[in-house]
Amino acid sequence: MALQYQSGFANHFSTEAVTGALPMGQNSPQKAPLGLYAEQISGTAFTAPRHLNRRTWVYRIQPSVTHGEFRERLTHEAFSRRHLVEDLSPIQYRWNASSLPKGKVDFLSSLRCLAGNGDAEAQNGMNYYVYAASANDDASYFYSADGEWLFLPVDGGLLLKTELGNLEIAPREIAVIPRGLRFQVELKGKSARGYVCENMGAPFRLPDLGPIGANGLANPRDFLTPVASFEQKRGKFRLVAKFLGELWQTKLDHSPLDVVAWHGNYCPYKYDLSLFNTINTVSFDHPDPSIFTVLTSPSDTPGTPHMDFVIFPPRWMVAENTFRPPYFHRNAMSELMGLIEGAYDAKEDGFVPGGTSLHNCMSGHGPDAKTFEKASNVKLLPERFEKTLAFMLESRYVIRPTHWSLATKDLAQENYVDCWRGLDPLFKAPRGKK
Repeated sequence: MALQYQSGFANHFSTEAVTGALPMGQNSPQKAPLGLYAEQISGTAFTAPRHLNRRTWVYRIQPSVTHGEFRERLTHEAFSRRHLVEDLSPIQYRWNASSLPKGKVDFLSSLRCLAGNGDAEAQNGMNYYVYAASANDDASYFYSADGEWLFLPVDGGLLLKTELGNLEIAPREIAVIPRGLRFQVELKGKSARGYVCENMGAPFRLPDLGPIGANGLANPRDFLTPVASFEQKRGKFRLVAKFLGELWQTKLDHSPLDVVAWHGNYCPYKYDLSLFNTINTVSFDHPDPSIFTVLTSPSDTPGTPHMDFVIFPPRWMVAENTFRPPYFHRNAMSELMGLIEGAYDAKEDGFVPGGTSLHNCMSGHGPDAKTFEKASNVKLLPERFEKTLAFMLESRYVIRPTHWSLATKDLAQENYVDCWRGLDPLFKAPRGKK
């Protein structure tokens, strides 16, 4: 599969699947080359600063307006975020991994909204989905007008066929499809399972490095974008649109993935998480988890992101005289965590690949009793923490689970808080002191 290096999120790309499809020197000439239609896809306001402006010119076989009316609303209750819990307590939540379906279930039908926050109309917040699919649907295409989609596969690879070309991802890789871009998901094997985060705020970008300097964390040169690849198919298809939290369907007589050439910087991309350059302490104490930030969605408050995407990858731990697992803490930010592979160092039991935990703002959390006991007494030697990959979505807003996620049998862990039982008082006052 042909890909091109992104080398930054403001770079301009040019790619054509057929020689001569890209016009030279003019975005929308009176007649586009080869009988194509010129169309611009804007991911930011026209007046956004140049270094933040995201838009792409596409040259396609038919313009995107050529479809029927969106009059049919799809009923997909577990997908809808209308069923977020309103009467929410500050309790901690944890879920098991979704089971693979017994019958044939395509990707879109398998999506279940586990939690979310914010408002698509106000362009803030996020939706968090899990999927477990076992079949393909070659006749359906999809786009979200509400936000960009971050894919995190756990089991099985995916082929993301988009208007701008194809991206193939496997576990330990991620992909982002921009808001509004049309695509189709194809399973690379018999089944697939994983997570999707829909970011309804500012588009993800690389975080500033500050005192780290010019190098470290996710390097721009390791992000890949697709080259132009098009479908020229006619038949009976459907296009499903997510708009203001609801799914709408219309009919198509052709594939919408008919872009023959494009240029711009509003495009899908993929990244191999094993290329993340982890930063950590080589002396003592435990740095904040912000050192593991891969992508950030900034807000209008400096220093307070709308949402961060953070990973906890394989790494060396060498801190001296230090409690090495994540410490007990309460945050102004809300934390939603998932596990892609192995075990998480703060929860060796109960938190499984494909599972999720949720700790809302100022709700106490940290290592379970078993981990605390072990980490407090182990002999501290340089240790390679291997076979692990967890991620965290950190939001400035309270994250609400859905009623479906709490009511589904074998998914919600009702006894999650019991993992902290056994953290009994250890304090012993010195004699003669009160």
